[in-house]
Amino acid sequence: MAADGKLLARALADPSSVATLDSADWQALLTMARAELLSASLAYRLDGIPKPEAAQRFLDDAKASCEQGRLVALWEVEMARRALGELGVPVVLLKGSAFIAAGLAAGRGRFVGDLDILVPRAAIDRVETALLDAGWEWVKPDPYDDAYYRRWMHELPPLIHRERDRMIDVHHTILPLTARPTPDAAALIAGGVRLTNGLSVPSPEDMVCHAAAHLFADGDLSGGMRNLWDIDRLCFEYGSEDKDFCLSVYERAHQHGLLPHVRRAFRLASQLYDTPVTGYRSPIRVSLEPEPGDAAYLRRLTARDGWGRQIRPVTRLGFYVRSHWLRMPPLMLARHLWTKWRKGTG
Repeated sequence: MAADGKLLARALADPSSVATLDSADWQALLTMARAELLSASLAYRLDGIPKPEAAQRFLDDAKASCEQGRLVALWEVEMARRALGELGVPVVLLKGSAFIAAGLAAGRGRFVGDLDILVPRAAIDRVETALLDAGWEWVKPDPYDDAYYRRWMHELPPLIHRERDRMIDVHHTILPLTARPTPDAAALIAGGVRLTNGLSVPSPEDMVCHAAAHLFADGDLSGGMRNLWDIDRLCFEYGSEDKDFCLSVYERAHQHGLLPHVRRAFRLASQLYDTPVTGYRSPIRVSLEPEPGDAAYLRRLTARDGWGRQIRPVTRLGFYVRSHWLRMPPLMLARHLWTKWRKGTG
């Protein structure tokens, strides 16, 4: 039995590899997929592949659950459209909701939790008021958390609808204001691809940049296998249509200050999923040769055992600390953690 999430990565990258699995391997594979929210993605990848009856039932259930989730996600998109449609403000769907609304390969089997949208910062107060009037309410009533979000974060404090119990995250950019990179939020909005319902999704290049930013410039790599799978599917779909898609992504990433993060995402996706990405010598020089630090990232990304439990606590702690370090300067981080600790022990 594989000791970590590489078993799941191999099945997603090469569905025929499951032919050699025994019953214990199948149990590990399905358990890891569920823990990483990749069950339905795996189910679609393994269509037509012979598998044990119990595994087939599990994967069929995952598909059915995913389809229900897709409908719920699209309904939340529609509810947001109705709430914000009269404002005359551009609204860009992000992450899984964007993939599903645009009918992309990355949305096939994609789990969607919260609805994430991007709006101009100048319109954030109007958007907030419209959502509150439409039935959303604050999740974080604590004054410190509220002030922290509004001053330093890239989004409003999260909102949840009082009747549907669904959350919406309203972004005005894609990384915290304290983060080192400062993506061009205006360019993200201006470059959006308009849908028939009047909302937009990011350009394909910006979708990749956002996924890389979320994974490597903001987070602790929790859910990283799913994020890298998003990147794999985007590159597979758009790369098959445009042989220089990677070059377009690099140029856009450079504009956003995210080129190092996109390079890392492409290197790791290639190593984990054999994602079809390429480097360039001209007009921009980008190498995708493996780097020494990649091993630590892969160790974190695949930190699941055969029961779906998280493993490698020291590695996970290191990336957790790193995620906070990236978000804010040292003194600000110390003050923030001290404040949160005092509130938690008060």
